[in-house]
Amino acid sequence: MLQLKIIFPEEFNFFKRRKNKGREIVYPLERKASIKNIIESLGVPHTEIGKIVVEDKEVDFNYIPANSQKITVLPIIPPFDVARPSVLRPEPLQKIRFVVDVNVGKLALLLRMLGLDTEYSPKFLDKDILSFCKKEKRIVLSKDIGLLECRQIMFGRHVQSIYPDDQLIEIIKFFGINGPFNFFSRCLRCNNKLSLVNKKDILHRLEPKTKKYFNKFKICPKCNRIYWRGSHYEKMKTRLLKVKNQVTPAKAGVYN
Repeated sequence: MLQLKIIFPEEFNFFKRRKNKGREIVYPLERKASIKNIIESLGVPHTEIGKIVVEDKEVDFNYIPANSQKITVLPIIPPFDVARPSVLRPEPLQKIRFVVDVNVGKLALLLRMLGLDTEYSPKFLDKDILSFCKKEKRIVLSKDIGLLECRQIMFGRHVQSIYPDDQLIEIIKFFGINGPFNFFSRCLRCNNKLSLVNKKDILHRLEPKTKKYFNKFKICPKCNRIYWRGSHYEKMKTRLLKVKNQVTPAKAGVYN
């Protein structure tokens, strides 16, 4: 019987199907298929793969394996520099920009708080996320393995942490994003960059105590939401700084 020997490091044990937990897998070569499809049939989405080596030669996702070949699948080693071309991803990104799936929606808000360009809506369907990938070259963040297997996605991350703050730490470390962060520079509702607004121009929209105690305001040019540095601001900033202090310095990614 035609077959392949596929070697997965233990970093992939989180993904591999229960019956394929071993380091080496003997895969029956029953049909002509790309190495991408073969690997994903074993439970590992291509977004998590950093290198594929066939008999000491690095190959891309379209490679068609032949009988008796030894294939080693290697993970992405953080920090992942998306601006550097590779065999698997020959067209690098110019900057770090995210699109977030609904299953990690709270992570999107934290990324926006840091000032990172992050598209998200609880109404997003898979087709919407794929459209952002194609048109705006964004990185997909999700827990949906099926989504991450879509061929339109070249840059993505299967978010493994459970809690939003831990997810934020995971993403900052994985992509090597060190800042300096532009805290609260984006609208938490729609991701647009905020603009300064004169208090007198929005006076009619402010509550009495807000009028009395605050003088500096920002506004979203898209949804018209107003922001100021109230008690909520200090609480959120303290939360973000606590997260930032847990991140080990690494090579910074490119973002705006």
